[in-house]
Amino acid sequence: MLSLKNVSAGYGRKLVVRDVTMHVPEGEFTGLIGPNGSGKTTLLRVISGVLPPAEGEVLLRGAPLRAIGKRRLAQIMACLSQELALDLAFTVREIVLMGRSPHLSRIGRETRRDSEAAEKAMALADVADIADRFMTEISGGERQRAFIAMCLAQEPQILLLDEPTSHLDVGHQLSLLDLVKRLNRRSGMTVVAVFHDLNLASEYCDRLLLLHQGRAEALGSPQEVLTAEIIQRVYQAKVLTEPNLVSGRPHIVISAGAVPPDN
Repeated sequence: MLSLKNVSAGYGRKLVVRDVTMHVPEGEFTGLIGPNGSGKTTLLRVISGVLPPAEGEVLLRGAPLRAIGKRRLAQIMACLSQELALDLAFTVREIVLMGRSPHLSRIGRETRRDSEAAEKAMALADVADIADRFMTEISGGERQRAFIAMCLAQEPQILLLDEPTSHLDVGHQLSLLDLVKRLNRRSGMTVVAVFHDLNLASEYCDRLLLLHQGRAEALGSPQEVLTAEIIQRVYQAKVLTEPNLVSGRPHIVISAGAVPPDN
């Protein structure tokens, strides 16, 4: 569904991502991981079409992303970025309805279909009970779930998430990712998400792309990517990996202290 071919990107003359090639099949849940500053968010911005690549190309179902109109792209792809303002003077319902913008007619009038999609999205993201509260009056975690609902109201085929569990407690982290996984499995929604927590990435993703200093360090299943040797080399951290007793997926156990750079 999504293909990146030798993509390099950055800001001004500074490249942050260099020569990244990957393919995301339709219906896959792909995680982008890596140390701070490794290029995860930049790569997600390239995939979303917000940031044009300096080199290489992004393809959506074989067509260059740059050739797809913004309105059509917004009907296919929804993106939750870290750049959304958190002090908007709108209610949760109004924010969620903004997700319907790509589907509105030219006169911009909302229909019953739009209202129904927004209500369904709020219920899925567990914000229906705060629908009439202003964004400035709710917690950071509630805002995050409201923005997720806005993305779901778009009814996208592709969902891009930049650290979607930030500001959420562990219960809401799992609830949110369970929701995304359920949509991924039941409706075939393709998901590409940036993760800071390696154990969450391991549990929910089909494949992982590990970025290091802007380049693809490893690409594969959690079992292939999340090895103690790779994590120690890239993150400079002492870790052990062992199978999760419930899922069997790799679980990272941290040990105090950094690894000297020459190890």
